[in-house]
Amino acid sequence: MSLEIKVPPLAESITEATILVWHVTEGAPVQRDQKLVDIETDKVVLEVPAPHAGVLQRILKGVGDKVQSHDVLALMEESQGEMLSSPPVVPDVPVRTMPAAGKILREQGRAPLAEGGSGRGGRILKEDVINVPAPEPVKSSSVETTPEPLPGKPRQERRTPLSPLRRRMAERLMASQSGTATLTTFNEVDMSAVLALRQRHKDSFEKKHGIRLGLMSFFVKAVVSALQRYPVLNARIEGGDWVTPEFIDIGVAIGSKRGLLVPILRDAQRLGMADIERQIADFSQRADAGHIALEELSGGTFSITNGGVFGSMLSTPILNPPQSAILGIHATRDRPVVVEREIVIRPMNYLALSYDHRLIDGREAVLGLVAMKEGLEDPARWLLDL
Repeated sequence: MSLEIKVPPLAESITEATILVWHVTEGAPVQRDQKLVDIETDKVVLEVPAPHAGVLQRILKGVGDKVQSHDVLALMEESQGEMLSSPPVVPDVPVRTMPAAGKILREQGRAPLAEGGSGRGGRILKEDVINVPAPEPVKSSSVETTPEPLPGKPRQERRTPLSPLRRRMAERLMASQSGTATLTTFNEVDMSAVLALRQRHKDSFEKKHGIRLGLMSFFVKAVVSALQRYPVLNARIEGGDWVTPEFIDIGVAIGSKRGLLVPILRDAQRLGMADIERQIADFSQRADAGHIALEELSGGTFSITNGGVFGSMLSTPILNPPQSAILGIHATRDRPVVVEREIVIRPMNYLALSYDHRLIDGREAVLGLVAMKEGLEDPARWLLDL
């Protein structure tokens, strides 16, 4: 019996997806639940498995093609019984060379990297190709030549299509800038108490919970405590209404090979520190592999972004609509500060709270950020619900 392999249902906010890579060639036998194709949306990579054992007869959508929910990707013939033979090995180049990397290789007239790449399963990513010295450039319709400023080789430019994720990110950032009245307030926090508490208990914490005690759980707990005191920071504008959730869903920005993702810690007000660390570690691991589900990226009432992991000292985070506030945290560095009229060295971190002034007044924004600062400088405040 002939079966249609279709694009799975996409979220309402996703209008299209792109065929990323086929793992099986036409005419090849497949096992039930064997991965056939990866589809990239503007948020995640979806894996489409075979619904039954059989033979993949015909591929209707190739790599790079745009597809929508329920589009037919391929046709397969279902076998009468489970297949006993192992699925064939697909040639390295179509499977292991990602589209962006393949485009660059073709433009430069280069062969695929024999040693494989840094992507999942040895896939060759765009970064792998860029980091390997290219041979003498060749003429290509997709490479533009600019006039020579000096005698010698012409200067060239490479054009690479934006990924769906990057396009969607650009759209959301522009919408955030044009659709909100964004202001940012800053404060500094002495991280001495947090670092001392973490140092004192990190070994016993990891032994008991099986997860490393990081710093993000401290920030999340301090944010939750502040949002409970100033719920307007957790609210949003919806049409002509002011909507204040009775729950706190915190989005934690995670940098991945595909770009920035913001998975959600649901009901963060109910999570212990081990739960927070465990979920963040899981999100980080699955982000690079593209295995975060769409529902894990949807919603959120407040966000945290950590530029400090890349060395940022200060920045103004951009709102993630329809959320009305976002906290930016930065690198902790030893700095001279005045404590009781004496100059001492303390580990300091600059905090930045961006907020939508249409809903949040400066008073609530400043007091909310001060509450986060106090929760980090004295963690007993949120441990004792002070």
